[in-house]
Amino acid sequence: MSLRPPDERRAGDRHPIDLEVSYKRRNTFFADYTRNVSKGGTFVATERPLEIGRRLVFTLRVPGLAEPFRLRGTVVWSVAPADASPASPAGMGIRFDWDDDAARSAFEAAVERLMATELGEQVSARLLGR
Repeated sequence: MSLRPPDERRAGDRHPIDLEVSYKRRNTFFADYTRNVSKGGTFVATERPLEIGRRLVFTLRVPGLAEPFRLRGTVVWSVAPADASPASPAGMGIRFDWDDDAARSAFEAAVERLMATELGEQVSARLLGR
């Protein structure tokens, strides 16, 4: 089942960045990749999307950081492999669930630094609306 929300429902702009994400499903660990990330969430490309409403703890490995971020989130939409297309690949949209503003701010700052490194200061500033 494919339950993808319209773009205008996103809380923040998405930025194309591939990062490794690891999570556990039942007793098996998976390593997949994000395709984009925003202040509010991320898309994880996977042939095994979790069910909508599922809460999960996952790690997101950001280049240049010694330790990955350990994050909590909720699956808010998914695209099953049978419904996937080149424009809409199989995977799941995860909304970040923050314990506090400090954790959210630290993550957002790391993503902004990564964007500046990967895309350059001018492009990342334009994408971030600065």
